[in-house]
Amino acid sequence: MPTPDSAPSSARTPRTPRYDRTTDPAVMREHYRSEDFVEKDLAADPMDQFAQWFSQVAAGGVLHEPNAMVVSTATPEGRPSSRTVLLKQYDGRGFVFFTNYGSRKGHELAANPYVSLLFPWHPMARQVIVTGSAARVSRQETVAYFRTRPHGSQLGAWASEQSTVIGSRAELVARYEELAARHPEGEKVPVPPHWGGFRVVPDSIEFWQGHANRLHDRLRYTRSPENPAGWHVERLCP
Repeated sequence: MPTPDSAPSSARTPRTPRYDRTTDPAVMREHYRSEDFVEKDLAADPMDQFAQWFSQVAAGGVLHEPNAMVVSTATPEGRPSSRTVLLKQYDGRGFVFFTNYGSRKGHELAANPYVSLLFPWHPMARQVIVTGSAARVSRQETVAYFRTRPHGSQLGAWASEQSTVIGSRAELVARYEELAARHPEGEKVPVPPHWGGFRVVPDSIEFWQGHANRLHDRLRYTRSPENPAGWHVERLCP
């Protein structure tokens, strides 16, 4: 029987890895420089403020997928999960994204509608955090958006049973190719019954602007208790 000193290396306490300083997260640091973001500059409605920032982001502030956002959901027991999706619509009613209703987020939202959205606009030292509840959009809205998608993306919505286990990539590709043969380019692809949109209706929206010395601006809109249609603005410590 081996003694502790002679135990295989795999059984010993793992050694702390050595980091090259260029890849050590503890020394990675950005020094933000930006204009002050103060209450007097805010729009009265957070969706108008979001539209202002999003127009700046879309105009070149963020070059790659400025509409990317992290969607966080949770089970009824409170076990969270997050993933990046693309914002496809926004207006006074809220923020809309589309997905497979049978996906993990679809199942979690069906059981627990509370959700968080994060827009990570790093090149502009900005982020927007939304909390609220999600509900399915109308079927008419889903069909209208589905018709704007590229043909390949329409087929992909059928080919992928999102979040389920699959044996190999070859199996997924085979499904797609079968669908492509059945629905060639130029032919209308039916909208999958298991696919559609969610609208996140916000109860709070926080706008974060990075600053030097970590003295960031954080301005948060919350629904007014006295007037559910109105908003209250508060400043948070960074």
